[in-house]
Amino acid sequence: MTTTSVLIVEDDEKLGRLLQNYLQEEGFAVRLEPRGDRAADRIRAESPNLVILDLMLPGRDGLAICREIRAWYRGCILMLTARRAEVDQILGLELGADDYVTKPVDPRLLLARVRSLLRRARPEGLAPVVDDVAVGPLALDRRRRSCVVGDQAVDLTETEFNLLWALAVRVGDVVGREDLFRDVLGVPYDGLDRGVDVHMSRIRRKLEGAGFSGDRVRSVRGAGYLLAPP
Repeated sequence: MTTTSVLIVEDDEKLGRLLQNYLQEEGFAVRLEPRGDRAADRIRAESPNLVILDLMLPGRDGLAICREIRAWYRGCILMLTARRAEVDQILGLELGADDYVTKPVDPRLLLARVRSLLRRARPEGLAPVVDDVAVGPLALDRRRRSCVVGDQAVDLTETEFNLLWALAVRVGDVVGREDLFRDVLGVPYDGLDRGVDVHMSRIRRKLEGAGFSGDRVRSVRGAGYLLAPP
């Protein structure tokens, strides 16, 4: 069985070792990188399944690293931040992070978020079990984790693909926020978290860049999201 690899980019040695030991006890292969200016090269060279990325790092900050690597890194990015301001959390998601955890870090919460991100969600509770979905020129293949509009590939992160898939298999129907948080993000919806909204905004922009109307991914006030049929 292949061991899941994790790279922790954290300059606090005590915290980094604590998280490394905890995740290793849970069966992960974990490496540490204390400097931000070396992080991108290590991620490219080692291609970990998931990167835990601190926000404040020597040499280069986590937001800049996230912006750079998301152009080519297809794995999951979980940001660590001591900043509690909502704008910092939203900015991290806008730049390509899949989730974030604020410090001080509860290792049990971190583990739950890591497992949630790594799980290739099959939201059977949301939709029938199929492997291919087409909505007009938009085509999704769950086996290959691919998204195309016409002949143009759309580069989605794992989380973005899972959210769009959840809407596409129920095209025309509203999928509740609670369902999206629980079955795709793997966390309960607290009524305030804007994580899904940020991911949907990124999905719209990427679809529009491929010629598919982003307006088709619609927010239904007080309910959830839907993908409008052709």
